Parts: sequence; structure tokens; C-alpha cells
Amino acid sequence: MTRQLSHLDEKGRIRMVDVSAKPVTRRWASAEGRIRMRPETRLAIRAGEVGKGNVIETARLAAIGGAKRTSELIPLCHPLPLDAVDVLVEDDEELPGLRVVVRTGAEARTGVEMEALCAVSAGLLAVYDMCKAADREMEILGIRLLTKEGGSSGRWVRAPEGAIEE
Repeated sequence: MTRQLSHLDEKGRIRMVDVSAKPVTRRWASAEGRIRMRPETRLAIRAGEVGKGNVIETARLAAIGGAKRTSELIPLCHPLPLDAVDVLVEDDEELPGLRVVVRTGAEARTGVEMEALCAVSAGLLAVYDMCKAADREMEILGIRLLTKEGGSSGRWVRAPEGAIEE
């Protein structure tokens, strides 16, 4: 089933969707992304030896700021009263690199998926910025929504890798 694009009016003009008739409900979303880097860059981050400072805490701060400023960056996003932004930045030896996971929450009329995705993007870009002098070949990978809850569509969870959807 194809859903009609809601950001277009009856004449095909772009508009911000009117959500005023929707009820305020609890909304949650989580997203993730990764940044691949040289093993020595990852080790420098772990050891706190990056000249610009603490990469992990800066990524966490950038992610929170990215979530809060989503409506300024994405043209048709509604400004939302975020009341939760949780950020996990974890070491991924296998990649090698880091994984950033963000969970956003609000009491709102529309979802917080874009805030979670924007937060992950900002966190990963902060890592790149802090480490680019040592490793310009870093690669940002797999930014994606993991879950969303609330609103009329209810709960959605990304199928595990390799799962067959019915």
C-alpha cells in the first residue's frame, strides 16, 4: 500500500503538515549509526589522546544539540518539546570505529524520529570533525531508525538483520 505524501497540498505545493487536530501522546524513537576508522584512530579515542579533546563526550553533546535543532535543519519538521535525549556512544572493535545510538522522547502531536536521526548524524559528524586531521578516510555508515512508538501508527521496530518479513 502506497501512502500519499503528506507534505504536499492538493495542488502539489510543499507545505508543513497541520497536526493541530492530532492528540498529544507520548512519542519515542531510537536511531543508530556508525563511523568506521583506522584501528589506531579508534585506539587514540579510547586512550583520550585526540588533540581536540574528549571525542566520546563531544559526540554525545553534539547528538543532544542535533536533536534539539532538528526543526532548524530539516525544512518541514515541526519544532518539538523534547523532554528526553539519551545518547550511547560505544566502541566497535570489529568495525573498527564507534556506534552512536540515540533515543528521543516527547509529549507531542507528531513523532520524534527525525530528532533521533538528526542526533545520530550530528554525533557522528562531531567524531569525524575531531579526528579528521589524523584520519580523513573515516566513513559514516548505516544511519537508520531502529524503533518508533506513539501516535496513531503505534509501535514500529526494525526487523533484525537477515529476518524475512511476512
